[in-house]
Amino acid sequence: MPDKLIIVEDNRSDNLYPLTYMRPSFELRCGATSLAEKITHAAGADSVAYFVRDWLAASYSEKTDHPVNDFDELEGDVMIVNGRLLVDGSVDLTSIGPDEVLRSGDTFVAGRIRAQTLAAGKAAAKAAQQALADPVLGLLDATYTACGPHLKIREVEATVIDYPWLLIYHNARMIESDFRRLYTNPGVHAELHPLSCVLGDAKDVYIAPSARIHPLVVIDATGGPVVIEEDALVLPHTRVDGPTYIGPKCRLVGGKIREACSFGPVCRVGGEVECTIMQGYSNKYHDGFLGHSYVCEWVNLGALTTNSDLKNDYTPVSVYYKGELMDTGAQFVGSMIGDHTKTSIGIILNTGSVIGMMSNLVFSGNLMPKFVPSFCWMLNDRPTKGIGLRGMLETARAAMARRKRVLSDADEQLMRHLHGMLKPELREAIKKAFKR
Repeated sequence: MPDKLIIVEDNRSDNLYPLTYMRPSFELRCGATSLAEKITHAAGADSVAYFVRDWLAASYSEKTDHPVNDFDELEGDVMIVNGRLLVDGSVDLTSIGPDEVLRSGDTFVAGRIRAQTLAAGKAAAKAAQQALADPVLGLLDATYTACGPHLKIREVEATVIDYPWLLIYHNARMIESDFRRLYTNPGVHAELHPLSCVLGDAKDVYIAPSARIHPLVVIDATGGPVVIEEDALVLPHTRVDGPTYIGPKCRLVGGKIREACSFGPVCRVGGEVECTIMQGYSNKYHDGFLGHSYVCEWVNLGALTTNSDLKNDYTPVSVYYKGELMDTGAQFVGSMIGDHTKTSIGIILNTGSVIGMMSNLVFSGNLMPKFVPSFCWMLNDRPTKGIGLRGMLETARAAMARRKRVLSDADEQLMRHLHGMLKPELREAIKKAFKR
Protein backbone atom coordinates (compact mmCIF):
# COMPACT_ATOMS: atom_id res chain seq x y z
CA MET A 1 0.00 0.00 0.00
CA PRO A 2 1.12 3.61 -0.59
CA ASP A 3 2.42 5.56 2.37
CA LYS A 4 0.10 8.50 1.76
CA LEU A 5 -3.58 8.97 0.96
CA ILE A 6 -4.65 12.13 -0.90
CA ILE A 7 -8.40 12.84 -0.89
CA VAL A 8 -9.33 15.47 -3.47
CA GLU A 9 -12.28 17.47 -4.63
CA ASP A 10 -12.80 17.35 -8.38
CA ASN A 11 -14.38 19.95 -10.65
CA ARG A 12 -17.91 18.72 -9.93
CA SER A 13 -18.20 19.88 -6.33
CA ASP A 14 -20.73 22.44 -7.55
CA ASN A 15 -23.04 19.51 -8.42
CA LEU A 16 -23.58 19.23 -4.67
CA TYR A 17 -24.51 22.85 -3.93
CA PRO A 18 -25.87 24.09 -1.55
CA LEU A 19 -24.40 21.31 0.63
CA THR A 20 -20.82 22.05 -0.42
CA TYR A 21 -20.72 25.84 -0.07
CA MET A 22 -19.24 25.59 3.43
CA ARG A 23 -17.45 22.22 3.29
CA PRO A 24 -15.56 19.90 0.94
CA SER A 25 -17.62 17.29 -0.86
CA PHE A 26 -15.91 14.51 1.10
CA GLU A 27 -17.11 15.92 4.44
CA LEU A 28 -20.73 15.20 3.55
CA ARG A 29 -22.36 12.59 5.74
CA CYS A 30 -23.78 9.28 4.54
CA GLY A 31 -24.52 6.66 7.15
CA ALA A 32 -22.78 7.14 10.48
CA THR A 33 -19.68 8.80 9.01
CA SER A 34 -18.47 11.14 6.28
CA LEU A 35 -17.35 10.10 2.81
CA ALA A 36 -13.75 10.94 3.82
CA GLU A 37 -13.81 8.68 6.87
CA LYS A 38 -15.00 5.76 4.76
CA ILE A 39 -12.29 6.40 2.15
CA THR A 40 -9.57 6.65 4.80
CA HIS A 41 -10.59 3.36 6.38
CA ALA A 42 -10.87 1.55 3.04
CA ALA A 43 -7.47 2.77 1.79
CA GLY A 44 -5.62 1.80 4.96
CA ALA A 45 -2.90 4.40 4.36
CA ASP A 46 -0.47 5.69 6.97
CA SER A 47 -1.22 9.40 6.47
CA VAL A 48 -3.88 11.59 4.87
CA ALA A 49 -3.84 14.96 3.10
CA TYR A 50 -6.65 16.90 1.45
CA PHE A 51 -7.00 19.11 -1.61
CA VAL A 52 -10.04 21.38 -1.79
CA ARG A 53 -11.25 24.47 -3.65
CA ASP A 54 -8.82 27.33 -3.01
CA TRP A 55 -11.39 29.61 -1.36
CA LEU A 56 -12.45 26.84 1.04
CA ALA A 57 -8.97 25.96 2.30
CA ALA A 58 -8.59 28.43 5.20
CA SER A 59 -11.94 27.50 6.73
CA TYR A 60 -11.46 23.77 6.29
CA SER A 61 -7.92 23.86 7.68
CA GLU A 62 -9.41 24.90 11.03
CA LYS A 63 -11.56 21.78 11.09
CA THR A 64 -8.94 19.10 10.41
CA ASP A 65 -5.56 18.07 11.77
CA HIS A 66 -4.40 16.91 8.33
CA PRO A 67 -2.61 19.00 5.68
CA VAL A 68 -4.85 20.96 3.31
CA ASN A 69 -3.73 22.12 -0.16
CA ASP A 70 -0.07 21.43 0.63
CA PHE A 71 1.81 20.43 -2.52
CA ASP A 72 4.70 19.15 -0.43
CA GLU A 73 2.37 16.23 0.30
CA LEU A 74 2.62 15.17 -3.35
CA GLU A 75 5.83 13.28 -2.72
CA GLY A 76 6.57 9.57 -2.66
CA ASP A 77 4.08 6.86 -3.51
CA VAL A 78 0.52 8.15 -3.14
CA MET A 79 -3.04 7.00 -3.54
CA ILE A 80 -5.32 9.76 -4.83
CA VAL A 81 -9.07 9.29 -4.32
CA ASN A 82 -11.98 11.38 -5.53
CA GLY A 83 -13.75 12.73 -2.45
CA ARG A 84 -17.16 12.07 -4.01
CA LEU A 85 -16.54 8.30 -3.93
CA LEU A 86 -18.93 6.41 -1.67
CA VAL A 87 -17.07 3.38 -0.32
CA ASP A 88 -19.83 0.79 -0.43
CA GLY A 89 -18.00 -2.32 -1.62
CA SER A 90 -18.34 -1.54 -5.32
CA VAL A 91 -14.62 -0.67 -5.56
CA ASP A 92 -11.68 -2.21 -3.67
CA LEU A 93 -9.10 0.56 -3.21
CA THR A 94 -6.50 -1.94 -2.03
CA SER A 95 -6.63 -3.70 -5.41
CA ILE A 96 -5.21 -0.72 -7.33
CA GLY A 97 -1.80 -1.52 -8.81
CA PRO A 98 1.18 0.84 -9.17
CA ASP A 99 0.56 3.60 -11.72
CA GLU A 100 -3.01 2.43 -12.20
CA VAL A 101 -6.11 4.64 -12.29
CA LEU A 102 -9.74 3.66 -11.81
CA ARG A 103 -12.34 5.51 -13.83
CA SER A 104 -16.11 5.23 -13.92
CA GLY A 105 -17.24 6.63 -17.25
CA ASP A 106 -15.73 10.11 -17.45
CA THR A 107 -15.17 10.32 -13.68
CA PHE A 108 -11.80 9.82 -12.00
CA VAL A 109 -12.36 7.48 -9.05
CA ALA A 110 -8.93 6.69 -7.61
CA GLY A 111 -5.35 6.08 -8.59
CA ARG A 112 -2.11 4.80 -7.17
CA ILE A 113 0.90 6.74 -8.49
CA ARG A 114 4.54 5.90 -7.90
CA ALA A 115 6.95 8.56 -6.69
CA GLN A 116 8.91 8.71 -9.96
CA THR A 117 5.78 9.16 -12.09
CA LEU A 118 4.33 11.72 -9.70
CA ALA A 119 7.51 13.81 -9.62
CA ALA A 120 7.62 14.05 -13.40
CA GLY A 121 3.95 14.98 -13.64
CA LYS A 122 4.25 17.57 -10.90
CA ALA A 123 7.20 19.26 -12.61
CA ALA A 124 5.36 19.42 -15.94
CA ALA A 125 2.25 20.85 -14.30
CA LYS A 126 4.14 23.57 -12.45
CA ALA A 127 5.63 24.74 -15.73
CA ALA A 128 2.09 25.54 -16.92
CA GLN A 129 0.75 26.78 -13.59
CA GLN A 130 0.17 30.36 -14.67
CA ALA A 131 -2.56 29.26 -17.08
CA LEU A 132 -4.67 27.54 -14.40
CA ALA A 133 -7.95 29.07 -13.21
CA ASP A 134 -7.83 27.44 -9.77
CA PRO A 135 -4.32 27.60 -8.28
CA VAL A 136 -4.79 24.37 -6.34
CA LEU A 137 -7.27 22.03 -7.97
CA GLY A 138 -6.13 23.19 -11.39
CA LEU A 139 -2.53 22.34 -10.59
CA LEU A 140 -3.55 19.01 -9.14
CA ASP A 141 -5.56 18.20 -12.26
CA ALA A 142 -2.66 19.27 -14.44
CA THR A 143 -0.33 17.01 -12.46
CA TYR A 144 -2.65 14.07 -13.03
CA THR A 145 -2.93 14.93 -16.74
CA ALA A 146 0.84 15.10 -17.08
CA CYS A 147 1.12 11.68 -15.45
CA GLY A 148 -1.48 10.30 -17.84
CA PRO A 149 0.79 8.68 -20.45
CA HIS A 150 2.42 6.60 -17.71
CA LEU A 151 -0.81 5.38 -16.11
CA LYS A 152 -2.89 2.29 -16.78
CA ILE A 153 -6.64 2.99 -16.89
CA ARG A 154 -9.14 0.48 -15.50
CA GLU A 155 -12.88 1.00 -15.94
CA VAL A 156 -14.98 0.21 -12.87
CA GLU A 157 -18.57 0.62 -11.74
CA ALA A 158 -18.17 2.88 -8.72
CA THR A 159 -20.73 4.69 -6.59
CA VAL A 160 -19.83 8.36 -6.95
CA ILE A 161 -22.10 11.00 -5.42
CA ASP A 162 -23.10 13.18 -8.35
CA TYR A 163 -26.12 14.89 -6.76
CA PRO A 164 -27.23 15.65 -3.18
CA TRP A 165 -30.25 13.36 -3.12
CA LEU A 166 -28.03 10.32 -3.80
CA LEU A 167 -26.64 10.65 -0.27
CA ILE A 168 -30.16 10.17 1.05
CA TYR A 169 -30.85 7.17 -1.14
CA HIS A 170 -27.69 5.37 -0.02
CA ASN A 171 -28.05 6.35 3.64
CA ALA A 172 -29.90 3.29 4.98
CA ARG A 173 -27.43 0.73 3.68
CA MET A 174 -24.46 2.87 4.71
CA ILE A 175 -25.81 3.06 8.28
CA GLU A 176 -25.90 -0.73 8.26
CA SER A 177 -22.40 -0.97 6.76
CA ASP A 178 -20.92 1.51 9.24
CA PHE A 179 -22.64 -0.27 12.12
CA ARG A 180 -21.04 -3.64 11.26
CA ARG A 181 -17.63 -2.01 10.81
CA LEU A 182 -17.51 0.38 13.76
CA TYR A 183 -19.67 -1.04 16.53
CA THR A 184 -17.99 -4.32 17.35
CA ASN A 185 -19.37 -4.26 20.90
CA PRO A 186 -23.09 -3.72 20.29
CA GLY A 187 -25.74 -3.62 22.94
CA VAL A 188 -27.39 -1.28 25.43
CA HIS A 189 -24.49 0.14 27.45
CA ALA A 190 -26.54 2.94 29.04
CA GLU A 191 -29.20 2.59 31.69
CA LEU A 192 -32.46 1.95 29.88
CA HIS A 193 -35.52 3.13 31.84
CA PRO A 194 -37.78 0.16 32.68
CA LEU A 195 -40.68 1.89 30.91
CA SER A 196 -38.69 2.02 27.67
CA CYS A 197 -37.90 -0.91 25.39
CA VAL A 198 -35.76 -2.20 22.55
CA LEU A 199 -37.54 -4.21 19.86
CA GLY A 200 -35.42 -6.70 17.98
CA ASP A 201 -32.04 -8.19 18.76
CA ALA A 202 -29.68 -6.34 21.11
CA LYS A 203 -26.82 -7.08 18.71
CA ASP A 204 -28.46 -4.63 16.29
CA VAL A 205 -28.32 -1.73 18.77
CA TYR A 206 -25.53 0.40 20.17
CA ILE A 207 -26.46 2.80 22.96
CA ALA A 208 -23.39 4.53 24.40
CA PRO A 209 -22.77 4.44 28.16
CA SER A 210 -23.38 8.18 28.64
CA ALA A 211 -26.58 8.29 26.56
CA ARG A 212 -29.77 8.93 28.53
CA ILE A 213 -33.02 7.20 27.60
CA HIS A 214 -36.12 8.49 29.38
CA PRO A 215 -39.30 6.46 29.97
CA LEU A 216 -41.79 5.75 27.19
CA VAL A 217 -39.14 5.45 24.47
CA VAL A 218 -39.30 2.71 21.81
CA ILE A 219 -36.14 1.77 19.92
CA ASP A 220 -37.08 -0.56 17.06
CA ALA A 221 -34.13 -2.39 15.50
CA THR A 222 -36.22 -4.97 13.64
CA GLY A 223 -35.73 -3.06 10.36
CA GLY A 224 -32.04 -2.23 10.85
CA PRO A 225 -29.46 -1.14 13.42
CA VAL A 226 -29.90 1.83 15.73
CA VAL A 227 -26.94 3.81 17.11
CA ILE A 228 -27.33 6.36 19.91
CA GLU A 229 -23.98 8.00 20.62
CA GLU A 230 -22.34 9.49 23.70
CA ASP A 231 -24.25 12.14 25.68
CA ALA A 232 -27.34 11.84 23.49
CA LEU A 233 -30.68 12.40 25.22
CA VAL A 234 -33.94 10.73 24.17
CA LEU A 235 -37.02 12.21 25.85
CA PRO A 236 -40.40 10.50 26.44
CA HIS A 237 -42.79 9.63 23.61
CA THR A 238 -40.01 9.12 21.07
CA ARG A 239 -39.93 6.19 18.67
CA VAL A 240 -36.71 5.45 16.77
CA ASP A 241 -36.84 3.03 13.81
CA GLY A 242 -33.70 1.47 12.39
CA PRO A 243 -31.56 1.83 10.48
CA THR A 244 -30.85 5.16 12.18
CA TYR A 245 -27.80 6.95 13.55
CA ILE A 246 -28.10 9.49 16.41
CA GLY A 247 -24.87 11.45 16.85
CA PRO A 248 -23.13 12.70 20.01
CA LYS A 249 -25.04 15.20 22.18
CA CYS A 250 -28.16 14.98 20.04
CA ARG A 251 -31.50 15.50 21.72
CA LEU A 252 -34.65 13.74 20.53
CA VAL A 253 -37.60 15.58 22.01
CA GLY A 254 -40.47 13.27 21.11
CA GLY A 255 -42.09 12.11 17.89
CA LYS A 256 -41.33 9.55 15.21
CA ILE A 257 -37.76 9.12 14.00
CA ARG A 258 -38.38 6.77 11.14
CA GLU A 259 -35.90 4.70 9.15
CA ALA A 260 -32.78 5.87 7.31
CA CYS A 261 -32.04 8.96 9.41
CA SER A 262 -28.55 10.18 10.28
CA PHE A 263 -28.10 13.08 12.69
CA GLY A 264 -24.65 14.56 13.19
CA PRO A 265 -23.56 16.01 16.53
CA VAL A 266 -25.66 18.39 18.65
CA CYS A 267 -28.91 18.26 16.69
CA ARG A 268 -32.32 18.86 18.29
CA VAL A 269 -34.99 16.76 16.60
CA GLY A 270 -38.72 16.28 17.14
CA GLY A 271 -41.88 15.67 15.14
CA GLU A 272 -41.77 13.19 12.25
CA VAL A 273 -38.51 12.66 10.37
CA GLU A 274 -37.83 10.04 7.70
CA CYS A 275 -34.90 9.23 5.41
CA THR A 276 -33.10 12.45 6.31
CA ILE A 277 -29.49 13.46 6.97
CA MET A 278 -28.64 16.37 9.26
CA GLN A 279 -24.99 17.35 9.04
CA GLY A 280 -24.88 18.59 12.63
CA TYR A 281 -25.71 21.52 14.97
CA SER A 282 -29.17 21.97 13.46
CA ASN A 283 -32.66 22.07 14.95
CA LYS A 284 -35.98 20.57 13.96
CA TYR A 285 -37.33 20.85 17.46
CA HIS A 286 -41.05 21.09 16.78
CA ASP A 287 -43.87 19.17 15.12
CA GLY A 288 -43.90 18.93 11.34
CA PHE A 289 -42.69 16.42 8.75
CA LEU A 290 -39.20 16.28 7.24
CA GLY A 291 -38.52 13.53 4.73
CA HIS A 292 -35.89 12.52 2.15
CA SER A 293 -33.94 15.68 2.93
CA TYR A 294 -30.41 16.85 3.62
CA VAL A 295 -30.01 19.63 6.21
CA CYS A 296 -26.64 21.35 6.62
CA GLU A 297 -25.28 22.91 9.84
CA TRP A 298 -26.77 25.71 11.95
CA VAL A 299 -30.20 25.37 10.34
CA ASN A 300 -33.31 26.06 12.42
CA LEU A 301 -36.68 24.80 11.19
CA GLY A 302 -39.52 26.67 12.89
CA ALA A 303 -42.61 25.10 14.43
CA LEU A 304 -44.79 23.16 11.95
CA THR A 305 -42.27 23.55 9.12
CA THR A 306 -43.14 20.66 6.80
CA ASN A 307 -41.81 19.43 3.49
CA SER A 308 -43.24 17.25 0.76
CA ASP A 309 -41.10 14.39 -0.51
CA LEU A 310 -43.63 12.68 -2.81
CA LYS A 311 -45.75 14.11 -5.62
CA ASN A 312 -49.47 13.42 -5.62
CA ASP A 313 -49.25 11.74 -9.03
CA TYR A 314 -46.25 9.59 -7.95
CA THR A 315 -44.15 10.72 -10.91
CA PRO A 316 -40.38 11.40 -10.56
CA VAL A 317 -39.41 14.57 -8.72
CA SER A 318 -37.67 17.46 -10.50
CA VAL A 319 -35.29 19.86 -8.77
CA TYR A 320 -33.62 23.09 -9.83
CA TYR A 321 -30.05 22.25 -10.80
CA LYS A 322 -27.78 25.05 -12.01
CA GLY A 323 -30.76 27.20 -12.89
CA GLU A 324 -32.75 24.57 -14.78
CA LEU A 325 -35.34 22.00 -13.73
CA MET A 326 -33.80 18.54 -13.73
CA ASP A 327 -35.65 15.22 -13.56
CA THR A 328 -34.05 13.25 -10.72
CA GLY A 329 -35.68 9.99 -11.80
CA ALA A 330 -36.49 9.46 -8.11
CA GLN A 331 -39.99 9.18 -6.66
CA PHE A 332 -38.98 10.55 -3.25
CA VAL A 333 -36.96 13.77 -2.94
CA GLY A 334 -37.51 16.28 -0.16
CA SER A 335 -35.44 19.40 0.56
CA MET A 336 -31.75 20.26 0.30
CA ILE A 337 -31.11 23.05 2.83
CA GLY A 338 -27.87 25.05 3.08
CA ASP A 339 -26.01 26.16 6.20
CA HIS A 340 -27.39 28.82 8.58
CA THR A 341 -30.81 28.92 6.91
CA LYS A 342 -33.91 29.52 9.09
CA THR A 343 -37.62 28.94 8.59
CA SER A 344 -40.43 30.62 10.50
CA ILE A 345 -43.51 28.86 11.84
CA GLY A 346 -45.77 27.16 9.34
CA ILE A 347 -43.38 27.02 6.37
CA ILE A 348 -44.38 24.50 3.70
CA LEU A 349 -41.61 23.28 1.38
CA ASN A 350 -42.38 21.85 -2.03
CA THR A 351 -41.27 18.46 -3.29
CA GLY A 352 -37.65 18.65 -4.45
CA SER A 353 -36.87 22.05 -2.90
CA VAL A 354 -33.38 23.54 -2.98
CA ILE A 355 -32.86 26.19 -0.29
CA GLY A 356 -29.57 28.08 -0.29
CA MET A 357 -27.40 29.04 2.68
CA MET A 358 -28.05 31.87 5.17
CA SER A 359 -31.59 32.39 3.94
CA ASN A 360 -34.68 33.17 6.00
CA LEU A 361 -38.09 31.84 4.97
CA VAL A 362 -40.97 33.83 6.49
CA PHE A 363 -44.54 32.51 6.65
CA SER A 364 -46.93 33.81 4.01
CA GLY A 365 -49.57 31.07 3.94
CA ASN A 366 -48.40 29.78 0.57
CA LEU A 367 -46.10 27.02 -0.64
CA MET A 368 -42.48 28.16 -0.88
CA PRO A 369 -40.86 28.12 -4.34
CA LYS A 370 -38.82 25.06 -5.25
CA PHE A 371 -35.66 27.18 -5.36
CA VAL A 372 -34.67 29.84 -2.83
CA PRO A 373 -31.30 31.58 -3.41
CA SER A 374 -28.65 31.94 -0.74
CA PHE A 375 -28.56 35.08 1.46
CA CYS A 376 -32.24 35.62 0.70
CA TRP A 377 -35.21 36.59 2.86
CA MET A 378 -38.51 35.30 1.48
CA LEU A 379 -41.11 37.92 2.44
CA ASN A 380 -44.68 37.88 1.12
CA ASP A 381 -43.74 35.19 -1.40
CA ARG A 382 -40.95 37.32 -2.88
CA PRO A 383 -37.17 37.06 -2.52
CA THR A 384 -35.46 40.07 -0.92
CA LYS A 385 -32.02 41.01 0.37
CA GLY A 386 -33.43 41.03 3.90
CA ILE A 387 -31.20 42.51 6.60
CA GLY A 388 -28.05 42.28 4.51
CA LEU A 389 -24.83 40.37 5.08
CA ARG A 390 -23.84 42.21 8.27
CA GLY A 391 -27.11 41.29 9.97
CA MET A 392 -26.89 37.71 8.73
CA LEU A 393 -23.41 37.35 10.19
CA GLU A 394 -24.65 38.63 13.53
CA THR A 395 -27.45 36.05 13.45
CA ALA A 396 -24.91 33.32 12.70
CA ARG A 397 -22.78 34.41 15.66
CA ALA A 398 -25.80 34.38 17.96
CA ALA A 399 -26.92 30.93 16.81
CA MET A 400 -23.45 29.47 17.28
CA ALA A 401 -23.03 31.05 20.71
CA ARG A 402 -26.10 29.09 21.87
CA ARG A 403 -24.00 25.94 21.35
CA LYS A 404 -20.86 27.56 22.79
CA ARG A 405 -19.26 27.87 19.36
CA VAL A 406 -17.63 30.92 17.79
CA LEU A 407 -17.78 32.10 14.19
CA SER A 408 -14.11 32.10 13.21
CA ASP A 409 -12.49 34.77 11.05
CA ALA A 410 -11.87 32.14 8.37
CA ASP A 411 -15.52 31.11 8.31
CA GLU A 412 -16.63 34.74 8.17
CA GLN A 413 -14.30 35.36 5.23
CA LEU A 414 -15.70 32.26 3.53
CA MET A 415 -19.24 33.58 4.00
CA ARG A 416 -18.23 36.95 2.61
CA HIS A 417 -16.67 35.24 -0.41
CA LEU A 418 -19.80 33.16 -0.98
CA HIS A 419 -22.01 36.24 -0.61
CA GLY A 420 -20.11 37.91 -3.43
CA MET A 421 -20.06 34.74 -5.53
CA LEU A 422 -23.79 34.12 -5.16
CA LYS A 423 -25.02 37.73 -5.32
CA PRO A 424 -25.90 37.52 -9.06
CA GLU A 425 -28.13 34.52 -8.35
CA LEU A 426 -30.12 36.44 -5.72
CA ARG A 427 -30.25 39.56 -7.88
CA GLU A 428 -31.69 37.54 -10.78
CA ALA A 429 -34.33 35.95 -8.53
CA ILE A 430 -35.40 39.38 -7.23
CA LYS A 431 -35.57 40.70 -10.79
CA LYS A 432 -37.79 37.82 -11.96
CA ALA A 433 -40.10 38.23 -8.95
CA PHE A 434 -40.45 41.97 -9.66
CA LYS A 435 -41.44 41.26 -13.27
CA ARG A 436 -44.13 38.84 -12.08
